[in-house]
Amino acid sequence: MTKRSDIRLSLPSKGRLAEDAARLLSACGLAIDKPNPRQYAARILALPGLTVLFQRPGDIVVSVRDGSVDLGITGMDMVAERRGANGTVLVLHDGLGFGHCRLAVAVPEEWETVHTMEDLARYNQALGRPVRVATKFPHLTGEFLTRHGVPHAVIDAEGTLEVAPAIGYADLITDLVSSGQTLRDNRLRALEDGIVIRSQATLIAHRPALQSRPQVLALARTLLETIEAHLRAEEHLSIVANMRGESPQAIAQLMFEQRTLGGLQGPTISQVVVRDGNSSWHAVHIVVRQDQLFEAVSELRAIGGSGVVVTPVVYIFEEEPDRIRAMMETLDEVT
Repeated sequence: MTKRSDIRLSLPSKGRLAEDAARLLSACGLAIDKPNPRQYAARILALPGLTVLFQRPGDIVVSVRDGSVDLGITGMDMVAERRGANGTVLVLHDGLGFGHCRLAVAVPEEWETVHTMEDLARYNQALGRPVRVATKFPHLTGEFLTRHGVPHAVIDAEGTLEVAPAIGYADLITDLVSSGQTLRDNRLRALEDGIVIRSQATLIAHRPALQSRPQVLALARTLLETIEAHLRAEEHLSIVANMRGESPQAIAQLMFEQRTLGGLQGPTISQVVVRDGNSSWHAVHIVVRQDQLFEAVSELRAIGGSGVVVTPVVYIFEEEPDRIRAMMETLDEVT
């Protein structure tokens, strides 16, 4: 491969995965600058030196694997299917919060006795030959069926898979499922324990580029930490309230006695300066989980809080996020 100096990030080129990837980056303050929607290259102004490319989800994994692209966002299903065994594709973040689906084994509805993988193995014995499985994920499908003792012949297919059993070129399929409606519309049924892999959007990197090009590692750290800080913040809200008390310590003690008012490490409490300069009012600030908001407001009121203001949190940066630490430890390993 020709040596290059630019840093490349590949994103899905179309569909829901593309829309959600762009939405996440924009929410992180990393909006994509793409003046012409027909272009297959763009920029992120907040990350100078980065070129954004747009590819099919499966091609993103291949490009990262061979080093023509340094970073990518795609589905974990594609990563697991196409990453290869040489360790060049490194998963930096396996839970970006969108693109949820599962790769599942689905059989015709008329197979009334087949509901589990064990049932499928028994059915296969009675059939007297390997079952024919149509799929876009031959590697994952083959490993899964072998693990469950089901002799099989994998048919690597493109296009619509659901018609394969109906027209006779396959006995069953493995396909990506979200709601399952498409399977039902085509008289197919997912097996109860036939989930090959659960998937969502994932951030990946070319390991050799991280190890040999400091500028790629620095940008990967920035991208990963910004995404991590935003995803963590999405689950939290910032609360500010006024409260009377003899001292910050006395107010803090009241707050620590409640279930939800401890904050990330503890509340921030400062004196409120009033016109006459003599006040027992203090401002308290905490960060709480979104699902604890109403309980937190109730607890604040119960101990004398008033004027409660709630605002979204955009980022929560940790001293060193676990995923940054994991990335660095993995790069230090001998490969």
